Amino acid sequence: MILTVAGNKKEYADGLTVAELIEIEQIETPQYATVSVDDEFISGDAFGETQLHDGASVEFLYFMGGGQ
Repeated sequence: MILTVAGNKKEYADGLTVAELIEIEQIETPQYATVSVDDEFISGDAFGETQLHDGASVEFLYFMGGGQ
């Protein structure tokens, strides 16, 4: 299947879950990542059971703190 991950189209095996995609893409500090699939946020405890579909758009978002 074809997914758009962080704006880049890539091919992956069918039936891939969000958790498996995180491993494949070697996402740093996944415990701090927020994942959006087709503009819908997925909770961290659902990563292992959320299957991705052909044509899905996936974004990995991180909270950036800082400032004074």
